[in-house]
Amino acid sequence: MAALPPHIGLNFTSTIHKDINPSTDPTKSDLSQPSKVVLITGAGRGIGRSIALQYAAANVATVIICARTASELDEVEQAIHGINSSVQVRKLPLDVSNDAAVAAAATKVRSEQGRLDVLVNNAGASDDWAPISEGDVKAYWNTWTVNFKGTYLMLHGFLPLLVDTAEAKKTLVDVVNITSIGAHVIIPGASAYQTSKFAVLRLTEFVQAEYGGRGVNCVAVHPGGVLTEMSARIEAIRPSLTDTPDLCAGFVVWFTKGQRSWLCGRYLSSAWDVDELVAKRDEIVQGEKLKMRMVV
Repeated sequence: MAALPPHIGLNFTSTIHKDINPSTDPTKSDLSQPSKVVLITGAGRGIGRSIALQYAAANVATVIICARTASELDEVEQAIHGINSSVQVRKLPLDVSNDAAVAAAATKVRSEQGRLDVLVNNAGASDDWAPISEGDVKAYWNTWTVNFKGTYLMLHGFLPLLVDTAEAKKTLVDVVNITSIGAHVIIPGASAYQTSKFAVLRLTEFVQAEYGGRGVNCVAVHPGGVLTEMSARIEAIRPSLTDTPDLCAGFVVWFTKGQRSWLCGRYLSSAWDVDELVAKRDEIVQGEKLKMRMVV
């Protein structure tokens, strides 16, 4: 694969991480977030599983783990309790692309938990990369259905509870939409995946525009180049998949700890150094950086 162009912000911070680090590790930094209720989609394996485990280390009150395969959630629950037995775990088998299922899940969480502090839209899909006229139509639209419709449905279903939590607790709540650095580049054959992830960036900005003033802090996060069950099938990018799932997990936990409204609506990379990112606050805000804009 050709070298990535500079506009994608790969080196926005001079230090680039490939794994969780002292500033993003709940066992090494003060990232404790007691009383919070966190919901993670695609939590049965890979990046979503790691996010759930790092929130357990951050001592949240409840982790709601969602995945289509219910048996995967049993193992994640055991792993969470192996880290922190005091964390309440709620398992929610869920297809994020199913309208009725997401609506029912939102009703269930409101009834049983009464609050939601963090929503991580991690569930994702990718077709086998192929030129537009050569790919499988059903697989192409399934990628869009999971990556974009699934994210939209979760926002549609859970934003009311997030807003209510922000108002009741007089605090910010957080939404993390997992996107990809691929949203910034064009790799032939990857149009379904890369366009759907690009759309998630703009959807994130809409959440900021419509709900930022109501206490919802929404960002889109690139998880790094992680070898997962999904990404392992794509030969073109396999050599670059050398980051750990904990890279993203620690970054997400760091982000939701800090009431970081100045990052709302923006694209972030888990590989960036968080201390350098904070130091760039004025540059980011005043320059309207890390948002999708056409240069004219």
